[in-house]
Amino acid sequence: MPSNSKQLRILSDREIEETFGFPRFTHEDRMQYFSLSARERNTIEAELRSIQSKACCILQLGYFKARQIFFSLEVSQTADDLAYVLARYFPGSSVMDMNVPDQRTRKKHQQIILELCHCKLCGDKERAILKDKARQAARISGKPHYVFRILMDHIAGMKVDLPGYRWFQDTVSHALAQERRRLGQVLNRHIEPFEVEALEALLENTRQLYEITQLRREPKDYTLGQIKEEIERTRKLEPLYHLAQRVLPLLDLSNESIKYYASLVGYYSVYKLNRLNNRDTHLYLLCFVYHRYQQAHDNLIGSLIYQVRQFLAAAKEASRERLTEHRMETNENLQKAGHILGLFTDDTIPEDAPFYQVKQQAFAILGRDKMQATAEYIASKATVDEALFHWEQIDNLAGQFKRRLRPALLSVDFEAVSSQHPVIDALYFLKEAFGKGQSLGQYAADQFPMQAVPKKIRPYLYTKTKDSGKVFLPNRYEFLIYRLLRDRLEAGDVFCRSSVRFRSFEDDLIDDGAWGNKDKLIADTGLPILQQPVQEHLDELKDQLESRIAEVNARIHSGENEHFKITGRGDPPRWTLQYPRESDPVNHTFFDTLPQVDISRVTHFVNQQCGFMEVFDHVLGRYVKTTVDTRLLTACLIAWGTNMGLGKMGSISDIGYQALAGISENYLRLETLKAANDRISNATAALSIFRHYDINEAVHSSSDGQKFETRIHTLRSRYSSKYFGLNKGLSSYTLTANHVPINATIFGANEHESHYVFDLLYNNTTDIQPEIHSTDTHGTNQVNFAILHIFGHQFAPRYADICDTVNKSLYGFRHPSQYETGLLRPIRKIREALIIEEWENIQRIMVSLACKATTQSIIIGKLSAHARKNKTKQALWEYDNIIRSLYLLDYVDSPPLRRYIQKALNRTESYHKLRRAIAIANGGKLRFKTETEQEIWNECSRLLANCIIHYNAAILSNILDRYEHEGDAVNAEWIKQISPVAWQHINLYGRYEFQKTPDPINLEDMVAQLSRINPQPRSQKVG
Repeated sequence: MPSNSKQLRILSDREIEETFGFPRFTHEDRMQYFSLSARERNTIEAELRSIQSKACCILQLGYFKARQIFFSLEVSQTADDLAYVLARYFPGSSVMDMNVPDQRTRKKHQQIILELCHCKLCGDKERAILKDKARQAARISGKPHYVFRILMDHIAGMKVDLPGYRWFQDTVSHALAQERRRLGQVLNRHIEPFEVEALEALLENTRQLYEITQLRREPKDYTLGQIKEEIERTRKLEPLYHLAQRVLPLLDLSNESIKYYASLVGYYSVYKLNRLNNRDTHLYLLCFVYHRYQQAHDNLIGSLIYQVRQFLAAAKEASRERLTEHRMETNENLQKAGHILGLFTDDTIPEDAPFYQVKQQAFAILGRDKMQATAEYIASKATVDEALFHWEQIDNLAGQFKRRLRPALLSVDFEAVSSQHPVIDALYFLKEAFGKGQSLGQYAADQFPMQAVPKKIRPYLYTKTKDSGKVFLPNRYEFLIYRLLRDRLEAGDVFCRSSVRFRSFEDDLIDDGAWGNKDKLIADTGLPILQQPVQEHLDELKDQLESRIAEVNARIHSGENEHFKITGRGDPPRWTLQYPRESDPVNHTFFDTLPQVDISRVTHFVNQQCGFMEVFDHVLGRYVKTTVDTRLLTACLIAWGTNMGLGKMGSISDIGYQALAGISENYLRLETLKAANDRISNATAALSIFRHYDINEAVHSSSDGQKFETRIHTLRSRYSSKYFGLNKGLSSYTLTANHVPINATIFGANEHESHYVFDLLYNNTTDIQPEIHSTDTHGTNQVNFAILHIFGHQFAPRYADICDTVNKSLYGFRHPSQYETGLLRPIRKIREALIIEEWENIQRIMVSLACKATTQSIIIGKLSAHARKNKTKQALWEYDNIIRSLYLLDYVDSPPLRRYIQKALNRTESYHKLRRAIAIANGGKLRFKTETEQEIWNECSRLLANCIIHYNAAILSNILDRYEHEGDAVNAEWIKQISPVAWQHINLYGRYEFQKTPDPINLEDMVAQLSRINPQPRSQKVG
């Protein structure tokens, strides 16, 4: 079913065929789709008379299960399927005797099938609902494929037959066009001519550099020069930001759409932006201004927090050294003080000697000042005020922290949950003083707001004078306010509305106006737990948890849980579990016999299989009709993915740098790269070997971070002595399922991996949908169990110390005293009332995550932060305690579960080894200048890994099919155990020649050869 070139292109021809085309069943497919339940068989027997009618109805039922479409049947097209149905259900009947049923019979078949499948025809009413859904989706994202996926998901919930592809083309095209018209009309009504001029001024050439080019630049680090440049950008953006604040809410765009449109300004050159129509240009610029201004405030606040942390660390280190010196000096002085005491028992000193002579001898041993300090030290019971040393070091750093912290403080408007927050009062005082250009020393001590200063710290803000008076130290006060501001920002009590990472938590959620229609919003998420009465839901969880506590303890007591070993005494006693050690080896010896093949040939082969290069459209979209040269695109993908860079690729290949740079600039974007990766992942999932990688008959995914050192620093780069020594780096976090990397992101090496677990799972756009997900301990926090459970995922992390985890994290619905027996006892009772009281707020958080009201990792980071205290978060933690407790009991009780988790995590580790081998150029140190370039590298590297895995899986699938066709069960089982993560047969480096057409890979010949030389001995047992 090829697409109409005059209509909107949503899917490739291959995807159209796979979704809407006539099913082409394998033998396994026929066994699955033509298998009848008792109800189906009885209905067909009762409703239809002839064998011909029954057989055709079974055929149509199988096709409907596979495609949710009714097809016009032709005997020639369905001969193999019809033969299978006749042989299975009507032995002795012949295909030659079958005819195509007439229209009346076909309609009867449809009625029977719809009733059996609990479906109905997609009529005018249903299509009107879908068109309305398309319009809503178009407001969230302007990507045709996104709108199409939303419609497909909605159709699955509506239980109707699938409309034709042409209908989808018309509906999506109309929705997007209607959305563009709506946006244009709103912009025309609400932007004044002088505001249009201000926007278009961003594209003007000033001093040989476009204004938008300067604004797009990002700070490389938190040095003073970089921060001052960022402050200057916020100053230039501020007037337009206020315009965006006023206009964007009227456009009713999602934050996801705003971020997407803003990113286009980063991809488009000024020349290309000027070629767009004014409506699109103004929209993109408004979104860019809005997003970039908030990003700048994130950077400024981030720099303030970073610098405060650095100054505190420097003061701590210096005060530690000063304390060591003080103790050494004090010990030395104490020895001398002992000699002075000896003067009083020295018989050589006459009894009538004047006291001043004794004093002179004493001062000769230990000076007057040191003697006085030593006397005070002894009188104070030999204690040292370590905090004083800390504040003295802050005094030494005053000049530095004033230069580095004041600019950020003056450029950001902070607010607090309470309008009378003491830290905000102190900030206003400092900003007013700095704004007037006055020194804090000009103010009297009683003019400084002191409500924010803890009582135990107040004495350190003064120093004593010789006349026993005291003098206020404004430098210490200033730094204390910076430190308190850092603490309050991390706790969420103080925030900035013109930010994303540091705005209030309430701003991250769906606003009050939209939440007024909460019932519809909850229903639209399709999450059953949110729609269930909370008391009923908690009662079910209570029954599960209480019974599991009893069952697991009983199995431990009876010895049925043989892997549970008590290792020490105590209350509770120490215990451990036996852990599996099995793994899927990478670079399996099976691949040693394969011929060496260049990575460029592998990408060419994979493109032939799934057409992933079709998704790389020009950055100007409909304004450019040319198609990309796949040879140049391949060169760019390899240059980026291997960390080699376009310049190096231009020097060692037959394609020059300028040609590579042009292709890279016009076609490589996160949008296109993610779509290409999805297409390869989906193609791998369609191979026959894929389902044999299921763990316990389920798609069991895992995620983990991999650290990469950065040669060129960006704000995302962070120090980590464990991984980078004295250098900086970042973390690439990948979600793998059945060996396939289905999603990935990158973040700073200092960020917590657990904040991105849900983000990767929920934003996975492949057809591979995991049912159970594992991480190591770093992937856990206080909310991930709750959130993943509500969204239908089973969270199954591996714990480094399971005994301590259970002893600290097992909860029950009864008081601990009521659990009289058993080694595993809850530490306290679940607070059901708190969960019930806050359930609506929990629902609001979950709906906000589902609607992508903001970046999900930011919401989860705020929810899991211990510094943030509020009832809703405490209730969510309490709910998380229930789900985690259920899991911990299963983890202790089930050796197979632990084995499955280990196997899933091993697969991600294997993928990391492949990624490391791919990105080994330049010593594995990333050399990209901006965060956007780092993201492109991450996706290109994943794409190359995806190609290698697909290539290997295709080989294994073909050999598996061959063995199964020959009835060779032993060798078929052996092939199923081989991991597709291998690269010893892939030539990743060398002299590249892209201008020549790659020699095609003949998979059939390769499989024929391998099946002869690689058979598994039939006597060998397969585990």
